[in-house]
Amino acid sequence: MGIHQYFRSLNGLERMIRCPGKFKFEEHSVAAHSWKVVQYAKTLADIEEKHGGAVIDWKKLYEITSSHDYGEIFIGDIKTPVKHSSLQLRSLIQQVEEGMINNFIEEHIPEEFKSIFYQQLREGKDNSLEGLILEVADKLDQVYEAFAEIQRGNTEKEFVVMYRNAIIKIKNINLKCVDYFLTHILPDMVNEETLSPIDIKRITEEALAH
Repeated sequence: MGIHQYFRSLNGLERMIRCPGKFKFEEHSVAAHSWKVVQYAKTLADIEEKHGGAVIDWKKLYEITSSHDYGEIFIGDIKTPVKHSSLQLRSLIQQVEEGMINNFIEEHIPEEFKSIFYQQLREGKDNSLEGLILEVADKLDQVYEAFAEIQRGNTEKEFVVMYRNAIIKIKNINLKCVDYFLTHILPDMVNEETLSPIDIKRITEEALAH
């Protein structure tokens, strides 16, 4: 089968809808999410370099951000509240995902490229600078997806929880780009016009005080 099978498998990410089972004004595929995470990450990394004097490993950053949700081809998009309900469950889900990715690589990828695919499709969220930027970028897309739904009047509780938890997670990551987001970007977001019955400013303030 070779690398063709990998290329062909990418179509599955276009058909996979995020946050399944809930009413949404806008549907977002895993493929669209991955593209946005890359855009967030490269801008966050630019901010980190400019404001923090950091040196970014750009190759690593693009690899881990563009491929960070590839494993969802095999397990689907598991709802965030379920996935993170316990550390044990999150660890088990990650083990299953990594195992299926490894099986896919062993079965379909030519021997000369296997080590490259293992490197590129690994879990990229770690304590490295690039891994932390990926974590922020991933949560930032949750913020924007949830915010758009709340702003348009979607009263599904899950989007409020998603928005609040993502803000809390982001603010607790010690990066200069996070400081910039909280100081310059988030205020612009919450000050936008909205017809929502949900008080986004209050929820944001509560999350930042958490």
